[in-house]
Amino acid sequence: MQRIVLFLATNIAVLALVSILVKALGLEQYLATQGVGTNLTGLLIICGLFGFVGSFVSLLLSKTMAKMGTGTRIIKQPATADERWLVETVAELAKKADIGMPEVGIFPAQQSNAFATGWNKNSALVAVSEGLLQRFGRDEARAVLAHEIGHVANGDMVTLALIQGVVNTFVMFLARILGTIIDRVVFKNERGQGFGYFAIVMVLQLVLGVLASMIVMAFSRWREYRADAAGAKFATRGAMIAALQRLRAETEAHVPNQLPDTLTALGISSGWKQHASRLFMTHPPLEERIEALRRGV
Repeated sequence: MQRIVLFLATNIAVLALVSILVKALGLEQYLATQGVGTNLTGLLIICGLFGFVGSFVSLLLSKTMAKMGTGTRIIKQPATADERWLVETVAELAKKADIGMPEVGIFPAQQSNAFATGWNKNSALVAVSEGLLQRFGRDEARAVLAHEIGHVANGDMVTLALIQGVVNTFVMFLARILGTIIDRVVFKNERGQGFGYFAIVMVLQLVLGVLASMIVMAFSRWREYRADAAGAKFATRGAMIAALQRLRAETEAHVPNQLPDTLTALGISSGWKQHASRLFMTHPPLEERIEALRRGV
Protein backbone atom coordinates (compact mmCIF):
# COMPACT_ATOMS: atom_id res chain seq x y z
CA MET A 1 0.00 0.00 0.00
CA GLN A 2 2.90 2.34 0.74
CA ARG A 3 4.11 2.06 -2.87
CA ILE A 4 0.65 2.90 -4.23
CA VAL A 5 0.44 5.99 -2.00
CA LEU A 6 3.90 7.02 -3.22
CA PHE A 7 2.81 6.36 -6.80
CA LEU A 8 -0.22 8.66 -6.46
CA ALA A 9 1.69 11.33 -4.52
CA THR A 10 4.44 11.45 -7.14
CA ASN A 11 1.92 11.78 -9.97
CA ILE A 12 0.17 14.67 -8.20
CA ALA A 13 3.52 16.32 -7.52
CA VAL A 14 4.49 16.09 -11.20
CA LEU A 15 1.22 17.71 -12.28
CA ALA A 16 1.57 20.45 -9.67
CA LEU A 17 5.17 21.21 -10.70
CA VAL A 18 4.32 21.46 -14.40
CA SER A 19 1.29 23.61 -13.61
CA ILE A 20 3.52 26.00 -11.64
CA LEU A 21 6.02 26.12 -14.53
CA VAL A 22 3.23 26.88 -17.00
CA LYS A 23 2.18 29.84 -14.87
CA ALA A 24 5.73 30.99 -14.12
CA LEU A 25 6.79 30.93 -17.77
CA GLY A 26 3.65 32.73 -18.85
CA LEU A 27 2.80 30.16 -21.54
CA GLU A 28 -0.93 30.79 -21.37
CA GLN A 29 -0.42 34.52 -21.76
CA TYR A 30 1.94 33.97 -24.69
CA LEU A 31 -0.53 31.72 -26.50
CA ALA A 32 -3.28 34.26 -25.82
CA THR A 33 -1.23 36.97 -27.56
CA GLN A 34 -0.96 34.62 -30.54
CA GLY A 35 -4.72 34.27 -30.64
CA VAL A 36 -4.82 30.82 -29.07
CA GLY A 37 -6.89 30.84 -25.88
CA THR A 38 -6.13 27.63 -23.97
CA ASN A 39 -6.36 26.79 -20.29
CA LEU A 40 -3.08 24.91 -20.05
CA THR A 41 -3.47 23.99 -16.39
CA GLY A 42 -6.91 22.53 -16.96
CA LEU A 43 -5.70 20.67 -20.04
CA LEU A 44 -2.73 19.30 -18.12
CA ILE A 45 -4.96 18.01 -15.31
CA ILE A 46 -7.30 16.28 -17.78
CA CYS A 47 -4.37 14.67 -19.62
CA GLY A 48 -2.88 13.65 -16.28
CA LEU A 49 -6.08 11.97 -15.21
CA PHE A 50 -6.29 9.97 -18.42
CA GLY A 51 -2.57 9.19 -18.49
CA PHE A 52 -2.15 8.17 -14.86
CA VAL A 53 -5.49 6.42 -14.37
CA GLY A 54 -4.83 4.18 -17.36
CA SER A 55 -1.38 3.32 -16.06
CA PHE A 56 -2.68 2.78 -12.53
CA VAL A 57 -5.47 0.45 -13.67
CA SER A 58 -2.97 -1.53 -15.77
CA LEU A 59 -0.79 -1.92 -12.68
CA LEU A 60 -3.67 -3.19 -10.55
CA LEU A 61 -4.71 -5.68 -13.24
CA SER A 62 -1.16 -6.75 -14.11
CA LYS A 63 -1.29 -10.15 -12.41
CA THR A 64 -4.67 -11.05 -13.85
CA MET A 65 -3.68 -9.97 -17.35
CA ALA A 66 -0.34 -11.80 -17.11
CA LYS A 67 -2.05 -15.04 -16.10
CA MET A 68 -4.56 -14.76 -18.93
CA GLY A 69 -2.00 -13.65 -21.52
CA THR A 70 0.46 -16.47 -20.82
CA GLY A 71 -1.84 -19.25 -19.65
CA THR A 72 0.07 -19.38 -16.37
CA ARG A 73 -0.98 -22.18 -14.03
CA ILE A 74 -0.66 -21.19 -10.37
CA ILE A 75 0.86 -23.85 -8.13
CA LYS A 76 -1.50 -24.07 -5.18
CA GLN A 77 -0.37 -27.50 -4.06
CA PRO A 78 2.91 -28.86 -5.55
CA ALA A 79 2.23 -32.09 -7.42
CA THR A 80 5.77 -32.92 -8.59
CA ALA A 81 9.32 -32.62 -7.30
CA ASP A 82 9.97 -29.75 -9.73
CA GLU A 83 6.92 -27.83 -8.51
CA ARG A 84 7.88 -28.40 -4.88
CA TRP A 85 11.43 -27.19 -5.55
CA LEU A 86 10.08 -24.15 -7.40
CA VAL A 87 7.76 -23.06 -4.57
CA GLU A 88 10.38 -23.69 -1.88
CA THR A 89 13.03 -21.75 -3.81
CA VAL A 90 10.77 -18.74 -4.37
CA ALA A 91 9.87 -18.77 -0.65
CA GLU A 92 13.56 -18.84 0.30
CA LEU A 93 14.45 -16.00 -2.06
CA ALA A 94 11.44 -13.90 -1.02
CA LYS A 95 12.55 -14.20 2.61
CA LYS A 96 16.06 -13.08 1.65
CA ALA A 97 14.63 -10.08 -0.20
CA ASP A 98 12.26 -9.27 2.70
CA ILE A 99 9.10 -9.38 0.59
CA GLY A 100 5.83 -11.28 0.94
CA MET A 101 5.55 -14.73 -0.61
CA PRO A 102 4.57 -14.26 -4.29
CA GLU A 103 2.19 -16.51 -6.18
CA VAL A 104 4.23 -19.07 -8.11
CA GLY A 105 3.25 -20.36 -11.53
CA ILE A 106 4.36 -22.16 -14.68
CA PHE A 107 3.39 -21.05 -18.18
CA PRO A 108 3.38 -23.20 -21.34
CA ALA A 109 6.30 -22.05 -23.50
CA GLN A 110 9.28 -23.94 -24.85
CA GLN A 111 11.43 -20.83 -24.76
CA SER A 112 13.37 -20.46 -21.51
CA ASN A 113 11.88 -17.42 -19.80
CA ALA A 114 10.39 -16.12 -16.56
CA PHE A 115 8.57 -12.99 -15.43
CA ALA A 116 7.39 -11.19 -12.30
CA THR A 117 4.52 -8.76 -11.96
CA GLY A 118 2.09 -7.39 -9.39
CA TRP A 119 0.87 -4.11 -7.90
CA ASN A 120 3.17 -4.25 -4.85
CA LYS A 121 6.06 -6.26 -3.48
CA ASN A 122 3.87 -8.25 -1.10
CA SER A 123 1.30 -9.25 -3.72
CA ALA A 124 3.38 -10.36 -6.69
CA LEU A 125 3.46 -13.21 -9.17
CA VAL A 126 6.61 -15.06 -10.26
CA ALA A 127 6.26 -17.51 -13.14
CA VAL A 128 8.66 -19.61 -15.20
CA SER A 129 8.25 -21.34 -18.54
CA GLU A 130 8.08 -25.10 -18.97
CA GLY A 131 11.11 -24.88 -21.24
CA LEU A 132 13.22 -23.24 -18.55
CA LEU A 133 12.34 -25.93 -16.00
CA GLN A 134 13.19 -28.64 -18.52
CA ARG A 135 16.56 -27.34 -19.72
CA PHE A 136 18.06 -25.22 -16.91
CA GLY A 137 20.06 -26.70 -14.08
CA ARG A 138 18.79 -26.00 -10.56
CA ASP A 139 21.49 -23.37 -9.86
CA GLU A 140 20.72 -21.55 -13.12
CA ALA A 141 16.95 -21.70 -12.55
CA ARG A 142 17.45 -20.42 -9.01
CA ALA A 143 19.43 -17.46 -10.37
CA VAL A 144 16.60 -16.66 -12.79
CA LEU A 145 14.10 -16.76 -9.92
CA ALA A 146 16.41 -14.50 -7.87
CA HIS A 147 16.47 -12.05 -10.81
CA GLU A 148 12.66 -11.95 -10.84
CA ILE A 149 12.50 -11.56 -7.05
CA GLY A 150 14.91 -8.64 -7.53
CA HIS A 151 12.38 -6.95 -9.83
CA VAL A 152 9.71 -7.32 -7.16
CA ALA A 153 11.95 -6.12 -4.29
CA ASN A 154 13.10 -3.11 -6.36
CA GLY A 155 9.48 -2.05 -7.01
CA ASP A 156 10.10 -2.07 -10.76
CA MET A 157 6.47 -2.64 -11.71
CA VAL A 158 5.31 0.44 -9.78
CA THR A 159 8.15 2.58 -11.11
CA LEU A 160 7.49 1.49 -14.69
CA ALA A 161 3.79 2.36 -14.26
CA LEU A 162 4.77 5.78 -12.88
CA ILE A 163 7.05 6.52 -15.82
CA GLN A 164 4.41 5.32 -18.28
CA GLY A 165 1.84 7.58 -16.63
CA VAL A 166 4.10 10.63 -16.92
CA VAL A 167 4.87 9.79 -20.55
CA ASN A 168 1.18 9.30 -21.38
CA THR A 169 0.31 12.65 -19.81
CA PHE A 170 2.85 14.68 -21.75
CA VAL A 171 2.18 12.93 -25.06
CA MET A 172 -1.51 13.87 -24.81
CA PHE A 173 -0.73 17.36 -23.47
CA LEU A 174 1.85 18.32 -26.11
CA ALA A 175 -0.16 16.78 -28.96
CA ARG A 176 -3.15 18.99 -28.10
CA ILE A 177 -1.13 22.17 -27.67
CA LEU A 178 0.72 21.68 -30.95
CA GLY A 179 -2.48 20.56 -32.67
CA THR A 180 -4.27 23.76 -31.62
CA ILE A 181 -1.42 25.97 -32.86
CA ILE A 182 -0.99 24.14 -36.19
CA ASP A 183 -4.75 24.12 -36.84
CA ARG A 184 -4.91 27.87 -36.31
CA VAL A 185 -1.77 28.80 -38.23
CA VAL A 186 -1.97 26.32 -41.12
CA PHE A 187 -5.70 25.70 -41.50
CA LYS A 188 -6.68 29.23 -40.39
CA ASN A 189 -9.28 27.93 -37.97
CA GLU A 190 -10.09 30.79 -35.61
CA ARG A 191 -11.04 28.54 -32.72
CA GLY A 192 -8.00 26.36 -33.24
CA GLN A 193 -10.00 23.14 -32.90
CA GLY A 194 -11.49 22.28 -36.28
CA PHE A 195 -11.38 18.99 -38.19
CA GLY A 196 -7.69 19.55 -38.89
CA TYR A 197 -7.05 19.76 -35.15
CA PHE A 198 -8.34 16.27 -34.47
CA ALA A 199 -6.42 14.76 -37.37
CA ILE A 200 -3.21 16.51 -36.30
CA VAL A 201 -3.63 15.43 -32.66
CA MET A 202 -3.96 11.77 -33.71
CA VAL A 203 -0.80 11.95 -35.82
CA LEU A 204 1.14 13.85 -33.15
CA GLN A 205 0.11 11.38 -30.45
CA LEU A 206 1.44 8.57 -32.60
CA VAL A 207 4.74 10.31 -33.35
CA LEU A 208 5.27 11.63 -29.82
CA GLY A 209 4.25 8.24 -28.40
CA VAL A 210 6.98 6.51 -30.41
CA LEU A 211 9.57 9.05 -29.27
CA ALA A 212 8.41 8.88 -25.64
CA SER A 213 8.57 5.09 -25.66
CA MET A 214 12.36 5.47 -25.85
CA ILE A 215 12.25 6.82 -22.28
CA VAL A 216 10.24 3.84 -21.07
CA MET A 217 12.55 1.41 -22.88
CA ALA A 218 15.63 3.08 -21.38
CA PHE A 219 14.26 2.50 -17.89
CA SER A 220 13.34 -1.07 -18.80
CA ARG A 221 16.93 -1.77 -19.88
CA TRP A 222 18.39 -0.13 -16.76
CA ARG A 223 16.19 -2.17 -14.41
CA GLU A 224 17.45 -5.40 -15.99
CA TYR A 225 20.98 -4.60 -14.79
CA ARG A 226 19.63 -4.01 -11.28
CA ALA A 227 17.67 -7.27 -11.33
CA ASP A 228 20.77 -9.13 -12.56
CA ALA A 229 22.69 -7.69 -9.62
CA ALA A 230 19.91 -8.88 -7.30
CA GLY A 231 20.11 -12.32 -8.88
CA ALA A 232 23.83 -12.42 -8.18
CA LYS A 233 23.20 -11.30 -4.59
CA PHE A 234 20.33 -13.65 -3.73
CA ALA A 235 21.77 -16.62 -5.67
CA THR A 236 25.41 -16.43 -6.80
CA ARG A 237 27.21 -14.34 -9.40
CA GLY A 238 28.46 -17.47 -11.19
CA ALA A 239 24.96 -18.96 -11.43
CA MET A 240 23.51 -15.68 -12.71
CA ILE A 241 26.18 -15.46 -15.40
CA ALA A 242 25.63 -19.11 -16.36
CA ALA A 243 21.87 -18.52 -16.66
CA LEU A 244 22.39 -15.50 -18.92
CA GLN A 245 24.86 -17.46 -21.04
CA ARG A 246 22.31 -20.20 -21.56
CA LEU A 247 19.71 -17.59 -22.50
CA ARG A 248 22.20 -16.08 -24.98
CA ALA A 249 22.67 -19.50 -26.61
CA GLU A 250 18.93 -19.71 -27.22
CA THR A 251 18.86 -16.16 -28.54
CA GLU A 252 21.68 -16.93 -30.99
CA ALA A 253 19.70 -19.96 -32.12
CA HIS A 254 16.83 -17.55 -32.93
CA VAL A 255 14.43 -19.20 -30.49
CA PRO A 256 11.34 -16.93 -30.66
CA ASN A 257 9.96 -15.13 -27.63
CA GLN A 258 6.63 -16.72 -26.73
CA LEU A 259 5.60 -14.06 -24.21
CA PRO A 260 2.91 -11.65 -25.47
CA ASP A 261 4.32 -8.28 -26.58
CA THR A 262 2.67 -6.59 -23.59
CA LEU A 263 4.67 -8.84 -21.24
CA THR A 264 8.03 -8.87 -23.03
CA ALA A 265 9.46 -6.16 -20.77
CA LEU A 266 8.60 -8.31 -17.73
CA GLY A 267 10.53 -11.38 -18.89
CA ILE A 268 14.14 -12.11 -17.99
CA SER A 269 14.88 -12.22 -21.72
CA SER A 270 13.19 -10.64 -24.73
CA GLY A 271 14.30 -13.65 -26.78
CA TRP A 272 15.36 -13.29 -30.37
CA LYS A 273 13.72 -10.30 -31.97
CA GLN A 274 14.73 -8.00 -34.79
CA HIS A 275 14.96 -4.40 -33.57
CA ALA A 276 15.08 -1.32 -35.76
CA SER A 277 17.16 0.40 -33.07
CA ARG A 278 18.64 -0.31 -29.66
CA LEU A 279 16.53 2.59 -28.38
CA PHE A 280 13.41 0.41 -28.64
CA MET A 281 14.84 -2.66 -26.90
CA THR A 282 13.25 -3.68 -23.57
CA HIS A 283 16.42 -5.56 -22.52
CA PRO A 284 20.13 -4.80 -22.96
CA PRO A 285 22.07 -7.30 -25.09
CA LEU A 286 22.79 -10.41 -23.02
CA GLU A 287 26.53 -10.13 -23.61
CA GLU A 288 26.50 -6.66 -22.03
CA ARG A 289 24.55 -7.94 -19.02
CA ILE A 290 27.04 -10.79 -18.60
CA GLU A 291 29.98 -8.39 -18.83
CA ALA A 292 28.38 -6.06 -16.26
CA LEU A 293 28.11 -8.97 -13.82
CA ARG A 294 31.70 -9.97 -14.44
CA ARG A 295 32.82 -6.42 -13.68
CA GLY A 296 30.64 -6.41 -10.57
CA VAL A 297 28.57 -3.44 -11.78
